[in-house]
Amino acid sequence: MSSPFPSSKSDIPVSLVSVETSDSLPALLSEAKSGAITEIIPVTPDQVSNQADSPPLKNPTIESRINPATNQGAAKWRVFTSTFITIFLAEMGDKTQIATLLMTAESHAPWIIFLGAATALIATSLVGVLLGRWLAGRLAPQTLDRAAALMLLWVAAMLIWEVIQ
Repeated sequence: MSSPFPSSKSDIPVSLVSVETSDSLPALLSEAKSGAITEIIPVTPDQVSNQADSPPLKNPTIESRINPATNQGAAKWRVFTSTFITIFLAEMGDKTQIATLLMTAESHAPWIIFLGAATALIATSLVGVLLGRWLAGRLAPQTLDRAAALMLLWVAAMLIWEVIQ
């Protein structure tokens, strides 16, 4: 039997099945093991019979997996906020900020320095985004995580080595 939940096409293949009786459970479990079914949701016969009279049942967790568009706006703002805070904190007191401070003090043209520095930061961010998008299309997320971890460990080791010397 098909699910009482609405489904839509998304990047994630999802098939939902509602279970009314225990007779069909062994067959469903074998299908689930094969990967044909990704979710099994137990429902009562009342829920199935009331389906025609009422709107579809909603479960926010499952709904967000079936129809990612429902949370797309909020998710984009979470990514934006996370990115802004991360970059803002990483750049505070960084050599880029110190260089901008020194150039502004020497030139007495703060708006020109601001425009130049902002344009340079946008350009370097664009390179990072394009390179990240290219890598994401070619490498698994776990590989990217491990590569980033190894690069950060290498930088940390080099900094420690520099302090020791």
